Amino acid sequence: MKAVLFRAHGGPDKLSYEDVPMPSFGMEDVLVRVKACALNHLDIWIRQGNPAYPMPMPHVSGSDIAGIVEQVGAQVEGVTVGQKVFVSPGISCWKCEQCLAGRDNFCRTYSLIGAMMHGGYAEYVKVPFRNVLPIPENLSFEQAAAFPLVSVTASHMLFALAGLQHGETVLIMGGGSGVGTMAIQMAKLAGARVITTVGSDDKIPKAVVLGADAVINHSTEKVAERVKLLTEGRGVDVVIEHIGPEVWETSLQSLAKGGRLITCGATTGAEVKLDLRYIYSRQYTIKGSYMGTRAELVKAAKLMGQKRLMSVIDRTYPLKEARAAQEQMLSRKFFGKIVLTV
Repeated sequence: MKAVLFRAHGGPDKLSYEDVPMPSFGMEDVLVRVKACALNHLDIWIRQGNPAYPMPMPHVSGSDIAGIVEQVGAQVEGVTVGQKVFVSPGISCWKCEQCLAGRDNFCRTYSLIGAMMHGGYAEYVKVPFRNVLPIPENLSFEQAAAFPLVSVTASHMLFALAGLQHGETVLIMGGGSGVGTMAIQMAKLAGARVITTVGSDDKIPKAVVLGADAVINHSTEKVAERVKLLTEGRGVDVVIEHIGPEVWETSLQSLAKGGRLITCGATTGAEVKLDLRYIYSRQYTIKGSYMGTRAELVKAAKLMGQKRLMSVIDRTYPLKEARAAQEQMLSRKFFGKIVLTV
């Protein structure tokens, strides 16, 4: 089969389109013929090299996958050959205390498809049968691949961790990102007032269509100052951010007293400065978020099927052009998700 892989960490030039052996799969595994695989910043981080994701080489990336079930193991339940499925990216043991309590993203063995095991930049991928779910009937393979990771992340940040309530105001940093486009929709569905940031004027109307009440171009405006104007000097109740140092100080400055900052990424670096006096005097809550639970993903899929949420796809590339797709992601000149088609 064909796959895009890398044999050493480094830049996009390390990606190679090659023939590789078909995956071998066990009794509880499913072989999926990949039809679409969406990109995530995780693909960039692990290709560059990240100590949190040790992996044997060569490695095939890709966490967000949709396709058709090709084969099933002897102990697979509830999955049939020919079924159209999308893949839940998080792998848990489903036996430990955390998993049984519904906190599967806290599982001690938790990992991600495409991170420490081969993913969907390939014609076929092997996954545990518990990680395949039926595609809602109204979704294409591309749409089905574009929502799992970002929807479960956005939901977990907004509701499980921030506890966003009807009538509150939320600032979503990077409204044109995958997480941003999903968080805008979810927050609006929950009855919140949504402010978001983008990097160019052409992205402003796109964010408004998704439900943003106000959109700030961070390249031409000072975000915290505009937020204070929009909130009559109060600030926002919640900030959702996945960017890191580039927006950290702005995120804190945008919060109202008692506000909650939820972070799930570090695309501009790993270290930030923090004045503890500022944190406790304004009674802020800061929480880190990593993925979300299976229940949150199932709920998002239901909303997708009801057309209350939608996948936002900027463009698609054929699998063999995965390098160009990753370069497009690095350019930041996109709105929503970039998807590989197979």
